[in-house]
Amino acid sequence: MKVAVVTGSGNGIGLEIAREFAAAGIAVVIADRDDESGIDNAGKINSAGGKSLFVHADISLPADVTHLMDKTVSELGRIDILVNNAGFGIWKSPYELTVEEWDSVINTNLRGAFLSSRCAAPYMKESGGGSVINIASTRAFMSEANSEAYSASKGGLVALTHALAASLSKDNIRVNCISPGWIDTGD
Repeated sequence: MKVAVVTGSGNGIGLEIAREFAAAGIAVVIADRDDESGIDNAGKINSAGGKSLFVHADISLPADVTHLMDKTVSELGRIDILVNNAGFGIWKSPYELTVEEWDSVINTNLRGAFLSSRCAAPYMKESGGGSVINIASTRAFMSEANSEAYSASKGGLVALTHALAASLSKDNIRVNCISPGWIDTGD
């Protein structure tokens, strides 16, 4: 059975991606900071006949990312797919956005994707290859007022995607990016 790790999959886009993977017969790791939602949704996937595991992870923290990937392999045996979905935005004027808020968005949306990819790739290589899917945004290409941190993080994610694709291709790891527009996630 293939194994997919989906960051930020306790709710929203990530949860729907996790549900679709489970419906296709892929074991899914729900990685999120929201323990209640993550545990609940992993349970629902399991109750519906899928295979799912919840792992608490703040992907901006290297130790959490290492724990996430190590636990995935110890519990499910491999990593075939990584979806770097975790992310958020702070919509404030650049005059009001604090450096701490900027760093928080960049560290989750961009640094987290790099850390997760770097940590999952050796496991994928061991299994003969895999796939990394980065969830960017149309904000990477057409920004709007008061979206500086979010837009910069998503633009960086697009650049990270093609750099990782070049670097990891020798290990049979594909790296692609999806840039959705506005989606009502109910959040």
